[in-house]
Amino acid sequence: MFLRLMFVLLIALNIAVGAWLLLGQPYSRTGMTTDPGVPELRLLSELPEPAAPATVPDPAPTAPPASAPQPVVAAKIEGPAPAPSCVALGPFTTPEDVRRAREALSAQARRMRSRQEQVNQSHGWWVYLPAMATRAQALARARELAEHHIDDYFVVSSGEQPNTISLGLFKDQGNARKRRAEVIAAGFPAQVTERSETVAEYWLDLVLPGDAGTRWRSRVPRGIDSRRIPCF
Repeated sequence: MFLRLMFVLLIALNIAVGAWLLLGQPYSRTGMTTDPGVPELRLLSELPEPAAPATVPDPAPTAPPASAPQPVVAAKIEGPAPAPSCVALGPFTTPEDVRRAREALSAQARRMRSRQEQVNQSHGWWVYLPAMATRAQALARARELAEHHIDDYFVVSSGEQPNTISLGLFKDQGNARKRRAEVIAAGFPAQVTERSETVAEYWLDLVLPGDAGTRWRSRVPRGIDSRRIPCF
């Protein structure tokens, strides 16, 4: 009984060893170890070296497209600025008139200055007979004028020329000369002289831009004149 059991065990052991030798090897020369259709697994070390990629030459640099020529704009050449104009405005009657004109023209003028001048102002032409030594003589001469039908006279009794006989004050010099001629023709030594006095005149000097023209006229009272002066 024992021997029979040992015999069965030996046979089973031989069958197991044979099966292991036949089926237990990882790689068999007679068959594939993978299922059909499944790619064979390989180690990275068993794979062939990959071929070096072909070198593609860099494309030659292309020149940038030529830009269209820009139109040439001719530079505008401006001529020199016109020279400034220097004028004196006046005469003004009072310093207050000058002040108002200065304020009105402050935006137009580059520079301004006000000044005062003393001038002789004519009050007309005076026809007269020279002063007599006494008032009685002056009155006697006046009666003689009346006898020759010369009227419009009076005897000056005071002032700088007392006992003078005035024959009239004329604005026009021609009329004064005519009156003098009539009295001389009657035999009296008539004379004519201009009556004047020294008065103050006020002026405003301006330095204006060359293109200002006469725009200042609309900002000053009527009757104000202008004259050229050296620039200051």
